[in-house]
Amino acid sequence: MDARALLEDLFGRIGPTADRAVEGLDEDALTARLDPGANTIAWLAWHLARGQDTQVAAAVGREEVWTRDGWARRLDLPFDDSASGYGQSPDEVAQVRASADELLGYVHAVQAESADVLGSLSDADLDRVVDESWDPPITLGARLVSVAVDSLEHAGQAAYVRGVLERTARA
Repeated sequence: MDARALLEDLFGRIGPTADRAVEGLDEDALTARLDPGANTIAWLAWHLARGQDTQVAAAVGREEVWTRDGWARRLDLPFDDSASGYGQSPDEVAQVRASADELLGYVHAVQAESADVLGSLSDADLDRVVDESWDPPITLGARLVSVAVDSLEHAGQAAYVRGVLERTARA
């Protein structure tokens, strides 16, 4: 398996993991918290897509799906369009309110964009340095692995929250 195929497989796991965590939940379950400072399933789904969207777009010089395809207006969250969830407070986490269909629509749109990006890359592209602020500098390949892992971590966190809510009859 070549590096691009491996990345395509890795990124291809994000959407189905998010689907299992989010599908069929109502707004109460999507915004439930395990404690007052915990992230909600809605925030985790939005943030995993936003993080992936912003970082993949920046790494390859494309516009974010969030603004280009109108997801910022559709989800109509009370944040600046550049917000991606990093460093948000518990109060801001609580402001992410959207239906499961809307959240997964954005996740799937970002997944499709990432698949398009990955399909356009060569192995040589993966060696291109995209961030020189680190030592050693970050290559596109390393950045894409980092983005996919972060997205999968958040999808797994959302699945965990769903499991707790279902076991405690809160979902």
